[in-house]
Amino acid sequence: MCGRFAITLPNDAMAQLFSARPANALPAVPNFNVCPTNQIHVVRSSETGRHLDALRWGFLPHWYKSETAGPLLINARSETLAEKPAFRDACRARRCLIVATGFFEWTKSEQGTRLPWYIHRKDQEPIAFAGVWQDWGADENRQGTCAIVTTAANENLSSIHHRMPLVLEPEDWPLWLGEAGKGAARLMQPGANDVLAFHRVDPAVNSNRASGPDLIEPFDG
Repeated sequence: MCGRFAITLPNDAMAQLFSARPANALPAVPNFNVCPTNQIHVVRSSETGRHLDALRWGFLPHWYKSETAGPLLINARSETLAEKPAFRDACRARRCLIVATGFFEWTKSEQGTRLPWYIHRKDQEPIAFAGVWQDWGADENRQGTCAIVTTAANENLSSIHHRMPLVLEPEDWPLWLGEAGKGAARLMQPGANDVLAFHRVDPAVNSNRASGPDLIEPFDG
């Protein structure tokens, strides 16, 4: 799964990387502790090209009467994405890329203490998570919402968690965004073992109120 991540790439650099037109109001960067329900950076594609937008992290199905009417859907399992009522329409027609620099997962010590790990690309490039999105609400309350697609962890990350976000390589972005026709289902599998690296980080990140670049630095304590 993915419950917290970091984004440090400037907005203009994100727009350039994804060849996307940036929205006028995008979340402030850097943010070293992005949490569920935050506004996050999302790349979507339409007939007018790619757009870099701000969406709520926490997918809201159309039948939710309020933001808290059901479970907080921050992740969507790739294995059931096309079948679950909440996600099946979005899986077919509303796929997106969610931009990150790295993400956090937790293990437990023998004493039960939560130990955070920071996971990032070995080549230090930004990460593009596969995502799905949904507009929710009406009139002035209308907002875009999204979830990160997850898959079984590859061998490299399985020692930390049994799930991981679906990480897409640049050559796969057009297919996931629907620009290259059908067949996106073939992308929904664990990525290569040699793409991501990880290290322990300060337990300060256990708090969703923590902030600052120290949260992603190696920690030996």
